[in-house]
Amino acid sequence: MTTGARPAAARGRIAPLLARLRLDPYILALLGAVAIASLLPCRGHAATVMGGVADAGIALLFFLYGGRLPRHVIVSGMTQWRLQLVVLLATFALFPLLGLGLRAALSPWMPASLLSGVLFLSVLPSTVQSSIAFTSIARGNIPAAICSATVSNLVGVFITPLLVALLLDGGEGASASFDAVWKIVGFLLVPFVVGHALRPLIGEWLERNKPWLGYVDRGSILFIVYIAFSEGVVGGIWHQLPPASIAMLGVVSAALLAIVMVLLTWLSRRLGFSKEDEIAIVFCGSKKSLASGLPMAKLLFAGPAVGLIVLPLMLFHQLQLMVCAAIAQRYARRDGAPPA
Repeated sequence: MTTGARPAAARGRIAPLLARLRLDPYILALLGAVAIASLLPCRGHAATVMGGVADAGIALLFFLYGGRLPRHVIVSGMTQWRLQLVVLLATFALFPLLGLGLRAALSPWMPASLLSGVLFLSVLPSTVQSSIAFTSIARGNIPAAICSATVSNLVGVFITPLLVALLLDGGEGASASFDAVWKIVGFLLVPFVVGHALRPLIGEWLERNKPWLGYVDRGSILFIVYIAFSEGVVGGIWHQLPPASIAMLGVVSAALLAIVMVLLTWLSRRLGFSKEDEIAIVFCGSKKSLASGLPMAKLLFAGPAVGLIVLPLMLFHQLQLMVCAAIAQRYARRDGAPPA
């Protein structure tokens, strides 16, 4: 082989590897928001004003979500009750139990705010878009995935703040009060209900303008990240975070995802679900929603510690995308079918 051919061959081997490991562009945007907050944090009166803008953005986010959700999805979600029950128990029982165990086991080695973030991550609802997308790639039960992910988010509006109030204490930066439930109702559920009630009037317009409204959704989340991490920078919390804690957080996130996915796969087969239903259960029951989690964190937590509390969620989000993409392709190749 000539000298020129060797670099070309090496590039040929490296390119697919880089393609597999590339970061989600939205994660890069989130990291950019963190970098801007680190260099140019929002302070004083400007922080108060921008915090109010972020709250308005949260309400708009869930208003648009309610306006886009078809009524039949909510109704049909109640029919496959066994599948829905497994997903809900995995999301709001299995995950929190694992989160409590990790917090107890790792308390001597990780900062309290990061451990609170791991526990907060464990009580969040499932994702919607990626759960459906991976179920589709894997040739699973797509209607069941749509219903499961949607029901998880609707139930999560109530259950997540209740679990935060029960499992987290105020010393770790949480608003450990049932007043948090009413805050979530005011900023998340009420806009969602209003948007859904207005769907006959605005639904067609929302679908027609879905591409640029997606930028509104993502822009709201980026703004929330900037505000949260600005509070952390101003409070000086990053000086309290050793690099070893970040590395340990990555290991903890990978272990949490692996345990849940293995248990859900085993349980689905033990309960006699079809392969298509198993796929929907695994992808819907193992995910945690960044789109719902960041607005909830903004409403539930106060002070500079909120930046560290959402850090596990951001890391877990990227990890679940990479792992589920690989597993979806493996499911898709069953029975000799070509990969999606």
